[in-house]
Amino acid sequence: MATARAIGSERDVALRVIGRIFAGPATSDLGVRLWDGTRWPDEAARRATLVLRHPGSLRAMFLPGSELALAEAYLYDDFDIEGEIEVVFALADELARATSGWRTKLGVAADLLKLPRGRRRAAVGRGPARLAGRRHSIPRDRRAVTYHYDVSNDFFALFLDRRMAYSCAYFSSAGDDLDTAQERKLDYICRKLRLRPGQRLLDLGCGWGCLLLHAARHFGVTADGITLSRPQAELAARRIAAAGLTDRCRAQVQDYREVDGSEPYDALASVGMFEHVGEALLPEYFARAYTLLKPGGVFLNHGIASRANEAVAHGPGFSDSYVFPDGELVPANVTLRAAEGAGFEVRDVESLREHYVLTLHHWVRRLEAHHQDALAHVDEPTYRVWRLYMAGAAHGFATGCHNVYQMLLVRPDPQGRSGLPLTRADWYRNGPRTDD
Repeated sequence: MATARAIGSERDVALRVIGRIFAGPATSDLGVRLWDGTRWPDEAARRATLVLRHPGSLRAMFLPGSELALAEAYLYDDFDIEGEIEVVFALADELARATSGWRTKLGVAADLLKLPRGRRRAAVGRGPARLAGRRHSIPRDRRAVTYHYDVSNDFFALFLDRRMAYSCAYFSSAGDDLDTAQERKLDYICRKLRLRPGQRLLDLGCGWGCLLLHAARHFGVTADGITLSRPQAELAARRIAAAGLTDRCRAQVQDYREVDGSEPYDALASVGMFEHVGEALLPEYFARAYTLLKPGGVFLNHGIASRANEAVAHGPGFSDSYVFPDGELVPANVTLRAAEGAGFEVRDVESLREHYVLTLHHWVRRLEAHHQDALAHVDEPTYRVWRLYMAGAAHGFATGCHNVYQMLLVRPDPQGRSGLPLTRADWYRNGPRTDD
């Protein structure tokens, strides 16, 4: 009888906490299911359901009061999210406002302390990143990058497009499929760089080689790519060989600071690598890119940016601990200042924010559809890291907290000539691909 009373008490406390936390937000899209099957606020089906795995779930989620603790409660199955995970993030801001008052916080904390400490933890797992050494030194950057990318090529293939482009796609409409949108993005980059047969392209952070292959096959260039992930470079090399392009494509494991600049390139691209550089190293990054380009050469820098007036978070967060350790997002104005300081002329800046929302929606749905397949390559907490990170990123781009920019930079010749045409018209017409 005592046990039954305790269980009933825990359920009542949990329902009281839920009622206070969700008092402000509308609950038409989100419901809660307790460990004993009890549903809140009612039995109606909703787009998403928070599933509390045990009586201590809410304590594990909210008592520490940090983003990291809440994320870890999900990663290690104190709670799960069924249905559309993006709904949870859509309610995040409203939840923060609902619990912002000190009276509410004190009241909730008192109830949370009445719940048991018990929490479920994975016996084994990838765990948070633990890096040592000077921040953004070459050895530490290598460990940070490989922490994210050396999970499993097969895992990434489950949710990426067939070319394995791990960056924002380019949509002509929201109904485009992911493969079409990613090919359009690769084409768009090559057209912005105005690649021509016989030119040399360097891809800083080439991933699994999709841009190298596209530029060589469709624009007739010789393309070199670098990455800090050996599994990426090895798969890129196999794909290059399978395409019969080993005479014009190469992918190798190398840091951008180690690239030989004795033979400058006609064009440079950096797509989805820029976030790993770090604000303090932006002058060095752009100075290095400048020396790697011929006079008149063009550099397309494609990277995520933070909002200039966004509050800076303090303490370890989910992304730095489990997704992109040492990753840094800086406002676009900071990036442009560093680029100009290195000698570049800024020719074009384009936001693809809405395109990244669509891309991430595709990735999340594809990952969820391959949940069981993913567990053949990673453990459950790692699967949840990617599901949580990509859904959260979609919300961040949708609300404007984050943006993604393609910045087209040129190294003028000694007379100040850019060599660029007067308009962008050639970016949008069907040409000049060598296979058109």
